[in-house]
Amino acid sequence: MICRCAWAEASELERVYHDTEWGVPLHEDRALFEFLILEGAQAGLSWRTVLARRENYRAALDNFEPARLVTWPVAAQLNLVNHAGLIRHRLKLQSIFTNAAAFLRIQEEYGSFDAYLWPFVGGKPQQPTRQSVADVPAVSAEATAFSRDLSRRGFKFVGPRICYAYMQAVGMVNDHTVDCFRFRELSCDKRPPSQA
Repeated sequence: MICRCAWAEASELERVYHDTEWGVPLHEDRALFEFLILEGAQAGLSWRTVLARRENYRAALDNFEPARLVTWPVAAQLNLVNHAGLIRHRLKLQSIFTNAAAFLRIQEEYGSFDAYLWPFVGGKPQQPTRQSVADVPAVSAEATAFSRDLSRRGFKFVGPRICYAYMQAVGMVNDHTVDCFRFRELSCDKRPPSQA
């Protein structure tokens, strides 16, 4: 029997996401932007709620291409609140376009969002050893610094908790519990436990 992080056993959707995506280091800017928007959409909701609507978001938002999103007319932006397949929270939907513009400014300044992002964890995934889900924090010093800098740059829905969830999702921190099969697969130290 495969042992997973306890949260991933709630649904098939979460199992697949956990087994294939969560915690895998991401460096492609479009995917990094997608997770930034989805994590912001999750605020106050369950991740399962967001995952269930992910394909709707991709279809409705030009596959999360920030350069396309910044060209949308205001009327089209405002009309998203009528899209039944999205989380219809007006401020969250408006933040997509604000964040797309801020994302492009970072790309221009750093050459890529990836080049801006990864120094917050020293350029490589953090490798804590969480014994259980209860040991996983909601925030970290790095997430707080990341959140403050994003806010300073005009991003919305990027509080420390959202930023920590983002860092987990894009593999900046390997928060799989040590008994989870993905922990060792994503660990920088892949020696057998007897040699670690």
